[in-house]
Amino acid sequence: MTLQERFSPERLIAAACEEAGTDDCGPEGWQAGLERVTDGLVNDARLSDIGAEIAHLDLMRALRNRLGVIAWRKEHPEIAGEQIASPIFVVGQPRTGTTILYDLLAQDPNLRAPLTWEVDEPCPVPRPATYHDDPRIAQAQAGIDLSEQIMPGFLSFHPMGALVGQECVRITAGEFTSMIYSVQYRLPDYYRWLLHEADHARAYRYHRIFLQHLHSGVPGQWLLKSPAHLWQLDKLFAEYPDALIVQTHRDPLNVISSIAALTHHLRRMCSDESDIAECAAQSYEEIVVGLDREMALRDVGVIPADRVIDVQYTDFVKDPWNTIKDIYRRLDRELQPAAERRMRDFLASHLSDGGRGRYTWTDTGLDAGEVRARVSAYQERYGVPTEQLR
Repeated sequence: MTLQERFSPERLIAAACEEAGTDDCGPEGWQAGLERVTDGLVNDARLSDIGAEIAHLDLMRALRNRLGVIAWRKEHPEIAGEQIASPIFVVGQPRTGTTILYDLLAQDPNLRAPLTWEVDEPCPVPRPATYHDDPRIAQAQAGIDLSEQIMPGFLSFHPMGALVGQECVRITAGEFTSMIYSVQYRLPDYYRWLLHEADHARAYRYHRIFLQHLHSGVPGQWLLKSPAHLWQLDKLFAEYPDALIVQTHRDPLNVISSIAALTHHLRRMCSDESDIAECAAQSYEEIVVGLDREMALRDVGVIPADRVIDVQYTDFVKDPWNTIKDIYRRLDRELQPAAERRMRDFLASHLSDGGRGRYTWTDTGLDAGEVRARVSAYQERYGVPTEQLR
């Protein structure tokens, strides 16, 4: 079977419907993203044989989950009334400490993060009695362990675990309007469509449907995370007007070189042809668009000032506990001793190596002076210190 046949949207949808036992994919419009992803996988991604297998599994999981969530919702129409109140979103440029900050906050039992296992296999709805020993946990962990075997060092770049909070891009993957595809695979047309043309309002509506699904089984105040929200904060607030934002800030130049290295590493899992300079060029375009868009939205008041907490990456690295206590103070929440102990235990067992030698600016092929000038307004606005380039 050729790649074009294997990644035919019609063939994928038919196979997923047969596996799921239903053909109702919910509100129309998501097919445009699937068509762009599959076109890019066939024509631009330069997939290896194993890369084609991984990509096929990714798309089939997204389709099955979409079908399953919609079918469950039809069987349990009361789910549409589930309230997602005051969700907290950790956002910011990639590689700015969003993951470890999210993981630490998720240790608070009063916050509800979507765990990897339930995002990857949301049906049937998770239940409190089996939430910590559901057989899907081992299944999800086996998949993560396999990724590390295929590409040793993957988890050093981006730690993951079945019982760790998952990013929202894994949820919006089911709408096929998600940065997860354009990071993992070389999809130049798709990432520009995602950046400039895609209907992200539709993606956030699906995001709510997915959260309501999980919430109906194990409720709580949602703690969510993805750097991708930085690009679409207006759509996020349109869907969640009572959202609270914790935004991390860091020197964009080291961000660009770090995300370029991670993107290159991820793509090498699925392709024998990845160019780190090309990854850096994509990251540069995405970062400057995201920062410009976010600042413009704040200027016009689309993002309410009292709904955002700004966090400096350098402050967080220097003293994470002062940063976390400040976040709690500004959220008007009390950091309970038991939650703080869990956070400290988590951090002690997940110490970062600081990136070691995994990325350097010279790998990007970009002009540091040009990029510095381009992001200077952002640094000045938020008082983001310039870091020494790695």
